[in-house]
Amino acid sequence: MKHSSIVIALGIAAGIFASPAMAAGTLLKFDKGIGVDPVAGIANGAPVLNVVKGVNPGGRPWAIGKLKVRVKEDGTISAKGQGLIFSATDNIGTAGAVTQVQASLFCGADTVSLDSPAAPLDTNGNFNIVGSLGAAPPNPCLKPILLIRSSNGATPGNWFAAAVPGDDSDD
Repeated sequence: MKHSSIVIALGIAAGIFASPAMAAGTLLKFDKGIGVDPVAGIANGAPVLNVVKGVNPGGRPWAIGKLKVRVKEDGTISAKGQGLIFSATDNIGTAGAVTQVQASLFCGADTVSLDSPAAPLDTNGNFNIVGSLGAAPPNPCLKPILLIRSSNGATPGNWFAAAVPGDDSDD
């Protein structure tokens, strides 16, 4: 009897002192991804770059096989991508020289991003980003745009893929 009382008391204490990150609910879900086509169109006979929220595209077309991202209310992010690879040029089917990526979240008309930590990109284009966006996103985050970008370890660069909002219940 004494043992079960202690277990119950510890369970209650754990619930009371749970970290806010554990208590934070999911704010955004992205369950698909699209690769970048660096050219959005032609104007006056010249190519128009596919710039999103002021971020330039990668210099060549990219594809992504799978992308699943969760952003919690407190700014915690988890993003798992598979097959982020060139879809053109002599590097087709590889990640080329890109070795790190970051996720950048934009909400509404905002052109300032909340950025994840950098994560390694393997030669098959797979990555796993886990960490914090540095701040909690607005709640609600209207018209969310999440870009997967190259990284030098601290600063995000050009974008290679975009996440598509939704909840794929087939998982």
